[in-house]
Amino acid sequence: MTTNQFPSKNKVGELRPSQILFSSGVGSVVDLPNLSTMVMGLDDWDINYASELGEERLLAAVRQELGNQVKRLLTPPIASDTNNAIPNPFDEGVKVGIPVSPFPTWVLCPQCRLLAPLQSGLFELKTDRYRPEKNRYVHSNCPKGKNPPTVIPARFLVACQHGHLDDFPWRFFVHKGSTNCNGHLRLYEYGVSGSATDIDVRCDACKASRRMSDAFGELGKRNLPLCRGRNPHLRSFDDTGCTEQMKSILLGASNSWFPITLSVLSIPTTVNQLGQLVDKHWMVLEKAGTIDVLSAFRQIGQLKEFAKYSDAEIWQYIEDKRKGSSEDDSIDVKDIKSPEWQVFSKADTSLNNSDFCLTPVAPPQGYESYIEKVVLVERLREVRALVGFTRIESPGDYAETGELPQENWASLSRSQPTWVPASEVRGEGIFIQFKEQALQDWLGSTPLLKDYQQKSLEAHRSWRRARSLEPDANYPGVRYILLHSFSHALMRQLAIECGYTAASLRERIYSKYPNEDNGPMAGVLLYTAAPDSEGTLGGLVSLGEPNILGRHINQALEQMRLCASDPLCAEHTPSANTASLHWAACHACLFSPETSCERGNKYLDRSLLIPTMKSDLNELAFFKVN
Repeated sequence: MTTNQFPSKNKVGELRPSQILFSSGVGSVVDLPNLSTMVMGLDDWDINYASELGEERLLAAVRQELGNQVKRLLTPPIASDTNNAIPNPFDEGVKVGIPVSPFPTWVLCPQCRLLAPLQSGLFELKTDRYRPEKNRYVHSNCPKGKNPPTVIPARFLVACQHGHLDDFPWRFFVHKGSTNCNGHLRLYEYGVSGSATDIDVRCDACKASRRMSDAFGELGKRNLPLCRGRNPHLRSFDDTGCTEQMKSILLGASNSWFPITLSVLSIPTTVNQLGQLVDKHWMVLEKAGTIDVLSAFRQIGQLKEFAKYSDAEIWQYIEDKRKGSSEDDSIDVKDIKSPEWQVFSKADTSLNNSDFCLTPVAPPQGYESYIEKVVLVERLREVRALVGFTRIESPGDYAETGELPQENWASLSRSQPTWVPASEVRGEGIFIQFKEQALQDWLGSTPLLKDYQQKSLEAHRSWRRARSLEPDANYPGVRYILLHSFSHALMRQLAIECGYTAASLRERIYSKYPNEDNGPMAGVLLYTAAPDSEGTLGGLVSLGEPNILGRHINQALEQMRLCASDPLCAEHTPSANTASLHWAACHACLFSPETSCERGNKYLDRSLLIPTMKSDLNELAFFKVN
């Protein structure tokens, strides 16, 4: 990361590429050892050091959300590697990175308790080219302390649901409204709890003071002004302002930034090896307007994998692909999973390549009547793109990205973006396909299940009405709840033995009824991936062998019989609380980390898997095991 708040850029820290999409992306606050910074918008990024990622299905999905002006998926800018063991701190390449600026701009001197903005001129930036983590602001004229103390960022911010974030209105707050008083402010803390009731802000000039507890809850709504519509990552304010009430949050609060991301799995579309190579390198090949340009690309070493093919052969595939794209350029961005399902369910090993490798195996022992097939995904590639973010309210509260209210969607740039940040990861997984006949028999097995389906639909409608959404839209059905619950139960079990943390495992649920387009679908993909070019180490895929996977399913289902929170967990229904949309599920049994679940821990119920202590629902269980 580099800060571009000042005439010369300074390196201030480091981030992993995956963090740019999931925790420290555009508009987020990044906490560094001595600084607090805001990741700036795409207008400030230097894309000369970025690499383009090729994934047509993801680019089409991004265009669906942001517009057809988006042309590229780019990795974060990274300086080229050097052979020097010790990098030169004066090299321009060291300054390549993601632009950040100090935020919040109000800081606190820990010695004299002075609270003031950086623009006041009371603080001085100290940089260290050799130790970027030492970059800091100091209070050079502090009357207390022998050496100028390092200032710390103010703990309080204000935000609103429309994606705005701002410095806390300190002067307005302490003076209980607009004022002409320009006295120095000081922030005092009493006791050791650090709670808002023990923090007091005072004005040196007029002696006004106020406890920070007045800025939270119902008092905060009365004591704080309306939101100013500030977008600090864009250095701008909304032209029409904002009508939302400011809400006080703490620096580093988990609800200050939620990413809106899209992801697809790279799947081969042809068994021909040359065709697969053309697809893989299409972002380069599509720029070849003539066969002579193609030849030039090959001469400069950009297409080494095509060594055994002639220019004419490659050019013929390029023209065929262009012709096919022009005849059928309608990638179904609303149904990204169907092509993946078709590839996994067919498990055609002739499609295997360096980024995609499938090995079908027998169903797990003891579950042949429930599971159609298991496919070991020994290699896979996932490409992810950041398309926006929200504050206060998580996009996980909505079933689909398109349902998120437009006013809550914060933009990544001042103008319409022509590219978005993306990253690719490689890994492994296990695909499990359920028997369609077993699901149909289960769905019609008992009147209790029909009653359950009606109640789950009513809970779905109530949850959506409370959020002003179309009540009947995007109801996944009982089939999805079953598959989703099974996925979570198995993920928790596999995490014990696979060697990867629970947060590094992810799921993709394939669920459609026979009467739906491209249906029926009934399967789950559990996978893990890492940004390393070699992917992961095989710890997950090794657990997909029939005897091993059967044992893990046995243990997963056994764990679902009883929860540490029973009977409260087993008796929970969403009808009692529109804030949740799950049944017998909680953090002690079925919930997974936020990075693992594709639906924000909604539509979960372990009583659909196996009998629980709530005996009147035992007939709902899909698995009839002892």
